[in-house]
Formats: sequence, C-alpha cells, structure tokens
Amino acid sequence: MKAQALSPCVAGGMILLVCGLCCVPRAAIAQTIGNHPAVYDDHGILQPWTSWSDALEREVNWYLKCPWTNGYPRFVVMTFMDGSYHPRQDRPDSIPAMQNGMGIISYLKYYAWSGRKNPRLLDIARSMGDFLVKENLTPDAGKYPRFPRSTGHRFCFPEPPDCGSQADQPYEIEPDKGGIAGCALVLLCEETKDERYLRQALETARVLVANMRDGTNMKSPWPFRVDYRTGAPRGDVGSNQSFTLRLFDKLIELGYVEFKAPREKLWAWIKKVQIPNAAGDGLLWVQFFEDYAMTTNRNSWAPLNLARYLCEKKETLDRDWQKDARTLIDFVNGRFTSIKSGVLVCGEQDDDLNPWGGAVSTYGAVLAVYSKATGSSEFKSAAWQVMNYALYSIDDDGCPSEAVWKGRRRGGWQEDAHTDKLHNFVDAMNSFPEWAK
Repeated sequence: MKAQALSPCVAGGMILLVCGLCCVPRAAIAQTIGNHPAVYDDHGILQPWTSWSDALEREVNWYLKCPWTNGYPRFVVMTFMDGSYHPRQDRPDSIPAMQNGMGIISYLKYYAWSGRKNPRLLDIARSMGDFLVKENLTPDAGKYPRFPRSTGHRFCFPEPPDCGSQADQPYEIEPDKGGIAGCALVLLCEETKDERYLRQALETARVLVANMRDGTNMKSPWPFRVDYRTGAPRGDVGSNQSFTLRLFDKLIELGYVEFKAPREKLWAWIKKVQIPNAAGDGLLWVQFFEDYAMTTNRNSWAPLNLARYLCEKKETLDRDWQKDARTLIDFVNGRFTSIKSGVLVCGEQDDDLNPWGGAVSTYGAVLAVYSKATGSSEFKSAAWQVMNYALYSIDDDGCPSEAVWKGRRRGGWQEDAHTDKLHNFVDAMNSFPEWAK
C-alpha cells in the first residue's frame, strides 16, 4: 500500500502521540528492539541500550577489524555484507557512489568528533576516496566521462563499462550520486590535502555543469538516470539536489568561480520550484534510491538532507531557511512517519515505509539539527527517541544491522547499516552533546 499524505494536524498529532507515551503501559510496548532488550523509563520513553558514544565506538571498532580485499576494506567494495564480513552470495550488486560518498562524510565527521586521535579512521575515509577515484568511474568518453558510478558489482577493480545494476541499466549513471561523491571528495581533500580527490571532484562538477538543463515544475536540472555514453535520460525528476549544491558551494569557496552561475541557477530552482512543491503533490521529490525505477515514488531522504543544509547555512543560503526547512520536515512527517516500538520513526519512500537505518537516522539527525538551529524544543524529544531506536541496530560486538524493525539481524546493506548512519549520530551529538553520554 502506498503512503497517503497526512494533513498538518494529523502529522502534528503523531508528534504529540509520541511525546505523550507516558499514557501507554510499558507492558504494551515492545520488549525487544533490534539486537537488544528494550529499555524504557517509567514514562514509557525509549532509552539507549548503552551510551551513544559507547555503541558508536563498538561499531567503528568492528569496522576497523574488517578484512581488506585488493587494498580496500571489504565493506567499501561491496554493499551486501553479513555479520562475519562475508559477501551475501545472492546480492553481488553494489551502490558505490552513495555508500562511499556518505561513508567518507561519516568517517570525517566521526574523526573530528572523536578528537582526531585515531588515524585509522582517516585511513578508512581515504580508502573510500581511493575506490571512488581509481575503480568507480565511467570511461573517459561520452556525455558523462569519468563520472562516479551509482551502481556496480562487488569486487570489481575497476568496474567495467557496463556495470550498472539494481534498477540502473548497464550503461546508466545517476547524476545526483555524482554530486554526493564529488562533495565527499572535496571534504576529503580539505582534511588530507591530497589533490587527487579535489581533481576528481572538479571533473565531476564540470560534467554536471556541461549537462545541466533548465529545471521546470516537471523536470529537475538533471534527470534521475542517464546513459553516460549518449546522455539519454530516464526519469525526469531526481529529488536529491542538495549535495550538488553543496559541491558547487565548496568549489566556489575554494576559488572556482566558474561554478557561481550554475550554482545560482540550481538554487533558484530549488528555492522557487522544488521547495514549494513539498507543500503540494510532492512530485518534485520523487526518485532517489538506486533499486527503484518508479517515477512517482516520493522519498524522505532528499527533503530531509536539504532541510539539514538549510539549518547549517541559515541566512547565508536562504533568508527563509527556517520556514523552508519546516516545510520539508512537515512533508516528511505527513507522508513517511509511523509508530514502531512506541517511537515515531521515518520510512524511506512511498513504496516502502519501513524505517531502514539510513532513513530513520537521517530523520532523527535532521530533527536534532533543526531543534538546535531554531532553538525550538518542538521536535527535540522525538529526535532523541528515534536516534535511540536506531542505536538498537548495533550488536554487543559492534556489528550493526541494516534495519532495527527486522529484529535481531547482523549486516545487510552497508549504507543502511553504517555509512549513511554514522554521520547522523555525529550531527545529533554535535547538536546536543549531552546525548553522547
């Protein structure tokens, strides 16, 4: 069943329901969540099974023990890994740009948050960057030359020209995933001073500019999928534009003024067309996930990550940042949220309302960032509880699962289990440092 849009009153009522869980007997709430017995306080509010800092340290240490293959940690070169660091034999497909782009961001944020004391964390970030630069680019020809691959196959060094998998056709790429990878590589260059990462980010950004089109109320500035050889599009709308905006912004900061005009063009479409659409039918917020080809499938990830950027940049990006961020959060609350284990959680998309690790931790982090940026406590309790819920994916030894709602599990999609989750906890802890204790 597809999600139906909720009125603002209904969405707000769900928040109030969570905040009023003191009326629910603890016996009526789940006794086991993910990999641990559930811990609730006397008011029925979900508590962490251990401190956030302890759980995240266990998880990161588990990944630091991951075996390496062909010069990379295994979780960098495959998407479906079990709880013993082995590949799932039924899923050789991978999502390298998203998984490693967000992974670089996660490891850089965790490295900084933990005091830059463990150089091995930076080694992991470098390995992800090296994989993106060395193994994961399209051929140096066609409309999208040397562009990050959105999908591929595990243990390919490099990926072959026809490596498209999941819902991508063999020669297709997703331009928005190039924006994620490019943004991550600029940040990695800033931290490591390795110019290789900046050079690839520049190439990616220039290819995006060369293929940019006019956005309309029916089309985004880039289609969701394109054949990298011919530029033939598939899917008029790609909802995730905030990371390409981040990429342009970072390059402009570094003095590359060539990106000012395309940056302004992109932002004008986001501000004047895409954000207002969130208060309407939401059909400019369709298509993000690599394994879906449905052209009307709205998602929570793209609007939440734009809301995060608005809250980070505030007036320097958008004088209406608070109102626009709230529009995006209301869109997500009205379409993708539900109650699980007594907690308001967020699903991925119209076609899958389950709270996978990446989606649910993104939701909690953005609510926390919004609460900190605005000084409002409206969503703070909901943010705390949903991040506690996400924490239950981490097993005692640090091995996480892709989804708490599946029960006791280990491993799975590495983006949901780890690389697109770790940075969300860091953002929440930076917003409210007491939550790390």
